[in-house]
Amino acid sequence: MINILIIEDDTALSNGIVYALKDDNFAFVQAFDLATAKEQIKSNSFDLIILDINLPDGNGFELLADIRRTLDTPVIVLTVNDMETDIVTGFELGADDYITKPFSLMVLRARVGARLRKAKKQLPKTISIDKFSFSFDEMVFLKNGRPIELSKTEQKLLRILVENRGKTVSRSELVDRIWTDGAEYVDENALSVTIKRLRDKLEDSPSNPQYIKTVYGIGYTWAVK
Repeated sequence: MINILIIEDDTALSNGIVYALKDDNFAFVQAFDLATAKEQIKSNSFDLIILDINLPDGNGFELLADIRRTLDTPVIVLTVNDMETDIVTGFELGADDYITKPFSLMVLRARVGARLRKAKKQLPKTISIDKFSFSFDEMVFLKNGRPIELSKTEQKLLRILVENRGKTVSRSELVDRIWTDGAEYVDENALSVTIKRLRDKLEDSPSNPQYIKTVYGIGYTWAVK
């Protein structure tokens, strides 16, 4: 599931973007001000951020600068600010694309697709962390060069955590992204059980984990970069 954060104070436009980008593989979070956007970025992980600059409680450029201090998430700026200086500022602060209003929703969809494809190509096929080597496409998982057998659910959980290593992923997001079969109810213990099984297979001391750490009241994080 590809998670997209839309930061846009115009409710109708935000809803229109969701409608234009609607896809079975996309999940959307809408924020209509900076405060909500900051909370979402702090508590969740996103594959793409669409950012308006003129927001009711501040300037989106400030948020863009904050994002780039800690994250490499692709950001598409969407704004009425069409002055050359604004466009240059956007790119200098780390925007991956800059689209001025008014704009075509079809063009936006094409640019979002292009940005996501580029981000996917940039992901390493094999992730190496300390004693571990994880190849999710080939489903090969090694610890000290020895294979580890992981269930499909454990693979999904591990991939989310290591692709967001150093950042806390909330329990609710993990449940939504792992159990995507449309079930209306997932046992609250299902995530805890999967975390325990993964720790048992990866950690030297599962009761005192070095890698998969609990962030109490929020979720979990892969703590080692």
